[in-house]
Amino acid sequence: MLNLILGGARSGKSRLAEQLAERSGLAVIYVATSEPLDGEMNARVQLHRERRPDSWGLIEEPLALAQVLRANASAEHCLLVDCLTLWLTNLLMLDNPQRLLAERSALLECLVELPGEIILVSNETGLGVVPMGELTRRYVDEAGWLHQAIAERCQRVVLSVAGLPLTLKGTAP
Repeated sequence: MLNLILGGARSGKSRLAEQLAERSGLAVIYVATSEPLDGEMNARVQLHRERRPDSWGLIEEPLALAQVLRANASAEHCLLVDCLTLWLTNLLMLDNPQRLLAERSALLECLVELPGEIILVSNETGLGVVPMGELTRRYVDEAGWLHQAIAERCQRVVLSVAGLPLTLKGTAP
């Protein structure tokens, strides 16, 4: 099953995704897209590491997400990707529109073919005011378009607010 879990910062989306992965009964592989480049981000990554069971696998991949998913998805695995907006940010920071388009297309194409349980976590950024900076506006636009395309392919889409899941598509988690 393909799942998308959206939410704002500290909304409980990662915790919900981890609970779903644990309940899947499958071997879990956590796919981390962040690149902890400063102390604050290192602290966030450490909190996530401490929360995860030792039995879970870990793949750190900031750019080639579709490649990692294709190589690791199986009927025996639950892949938890946290998070799509960090992955998108990494691609935007390359300032290479062709690479962004290629990686986005590869992800959207592979999602419908993947076996096993796939849980995608992403930050919902389109609920606020329109940002003033060009790069920030592009980020919000790209994230919104990505979320729409992925939600269309998913069997379950959940919005997490204040730690509470609101099912937008499919069955409640």
